[in-house]
Amino acid sequence: MTTADAPATPAGPAYTHGYGEAVLDSHRARTAANSAGHLLPHLRPGQRLLDVGSGAGTITADLARIVGPANVTALEVGEESAAITRAELHRQGLSEVQVVVGDAQALPFADDAFDVVHAHQVLQHLPRPVDALAEARRVTRPGGLVAARDSDYEGFRWFPEDPRLDRWLRLYLDVARANGGTPDAGRRLLAWAHEAGFTQVTPGASTWLHATPEAREAWARTWSGRITSDPLAAQLEREGRADAAAREDVAAAFRDWADSEDAWFVLLHGEIVATV
Repeated sequence: MTTADAPATPAGPAYTHGYGEAVLDSHRARTAANSAGHLLPHLRPGQRLLDVGSGAGTITADLARIVGPANVTALEVGEESAAITRAELHRQGLSEVQVVVGDAQALPFADDAFDVVHAHQVLQHLPRPVDALAEARRVTRPGGLVAARDSDYEGFRWFPEDPRLDRWLRLYLDVARANGGTPDAGRRLLAWAHEAGFTQVTPGASTWLHATPEAREAWARTWSGRITSDPLAAQLEREGRADAAAREDVAAAFRDWADSEDAWFVLLHGEIVATV
């Protein structure tokens, strides 16, 4: 495969979550088993795999152990996020994985360069998700696979009900859309794949459930951190959507929710596996 000449730090879409510790702490819990189960049955050693939006790098590492580290390329939108992926791969002894900076909507690779392209929780953040899928199709060889999984925030459900959590969801949806994203991307993946030119698409759906004490605590910790100290908090303040007191009120709602032994929070995800 060849990498086209491209700026080292391309101007990419705004990433609503940012790369603060509250985000990374949550994302490092992602594995191929809990996040890419729709793709795993199709993988085998020797396949050339592109992981688009590799982020914390933990899913990339799992995929690399299946197909072989030298066969994997990870793509991130900027040097900051690429460095995060590289650090995790180095920590896991998988430094053979190539980490490239580029735009998912204009991939810096030749046609037919990969057997598999994977994207986890990426398309929801892009202003042109169909272009990203079309690019994934372009760089995948005939007969190869493109797999994507994205959340559907408007399909999230929780108990006990709390108007402060309702406000959290409204705030997040507004900010994500203001940043050019599509926070209900999960339900749109099949339509986007068709629009990108795929004719053989297997759709699916899956959930994450936060209901055990440990899962509740982790979910509350990540969102109370994001809403009060990460780039999301700064954007809410800057745009006049929620001041510090309002953000702390939302954070307290997550902590109160987690303290209830009856608490239950389910996340809906859409999935596709498309054949080129």
